[in-house]
Amino acid sequence: MLYKSKNLHGGDIYGDKIILDYSANTNPFGTPLGVKQAIIDILDSLDRYPDPYCRRLLGDLAEHEGVPIDYLICGNGAAEIIYSYCKAVAAKTAVELAPTFAEYSLGLEAFGTKLKRYFLTREKGFKPDDELLDFIEKEKPDVLFLCHPNNPTGQIIEEKLLIKIVKLSKKLDIRVFLDECFLDLASRGFDVKPLLSDNPQLFILKAFTKSYGMAGVRLGYGMTSDNKLLSKMSEAVQPWNVSTVAQAAGIAALKEEKFLKDTKVLIMKERLWLREELETLGYWSSDSVTNYILFQGEKALADKLKTQGIAIRKCDNYHGLNDRYYRIAVRTHEENMKLISTIKEVTKNDQTQLKTAKHD
Repeated sequence: MLYKSKNLHGGDIYGDKIILDYSANTNPFGTPLGVKQAIIDILDSLDRYPDPYCRRLLGDLAEHEGVPIDYLICGNGAAEIIYSYCKAVAAKTAVELAPTFAEYSLGLEAFGTKLKRYFLTREKGFKPDDELLDFIEKEKPDVLFLCHPNNPTGQIIEEKLLIKIVKLSKKLDIRVFLDECFLDLASRGFDVKPLLSDNPQLFILKAFTKSYGMAGVRLGYGMTSDNKLLSKMSEAVQPWNVSTVAQAAGIAALKEEKFLKDTKVLIMKERLWLREELETLGYWSSDSVTNYILFQGEKALADKLKTQGIAIRKCDNYHGLNDRYYRIAVRTHEENMKLISTIKEVTKNDQTQLKTAKHD
């Protein structure tokens, strides 16, 4: 748990009266009924220790992802895997994009890694291009962290560039940590799993958190052909880090193919609607491909919405962003209408002043 330190993430709805949580990008449909039933069914086994090898879960994951079972490792959420990876790699230097998920830098700094950032710009839509390759070749870090789609921008790394990055990293002996936790909810994105066998320097992170609405269960996993790395990561955590409940929930979630398809249909439709509404309000928004949108609005917008019981993610603690940037999840249409109507209500004076200023 956190102890007298600031929470750097969304989803903290416990200290305030939050009715709608747009600060965490979980599945808008919540948790599948099949997963909930699996948790109920496993309750009589809670007096036993969990399977320390996650045997059944790994078997199902290997089939689901189409990779050998010895390419896989499970953890107590994606965050634990990030930290165990950073400890196992013990890199002296690292590169990450900015803005991006905060836990990479926290994990790296916890183990003494010197970090440099490649800054993305709004002028380029916060999308990386071939200039990133020049930066990598110049810095030659021990490890490169990439988020695909990126959090909070919602942008993917285009296929040609991603392949170039993997090839360059192999040539320069650079490890690549590729976070794909939101890829299953994206409308497009290149699958790099076929590259794993020939590129042991590549590690892919995934989680059940977002796709299957299992944030409270804590279950993530990683894939690589580097078995020595997986052994070191395993040594960095306690043997029962994946609970009985988490294993049962994961096994059940992998059967929820229709649930995931229905979710993606909803997200695509509602993301377009939200962007249109945000731009009607005069806000810039990112051309996201997944279940969240980065946008630029008035200062203190998040604080105003919180008074109405709605939480959105402030993005001022992301490197490269300021206190006018926010991230919102894509949720159901009813919830999205409530969000937009509340934004209009709490900013009506700001909008009036903006229109008056333009008229003058």
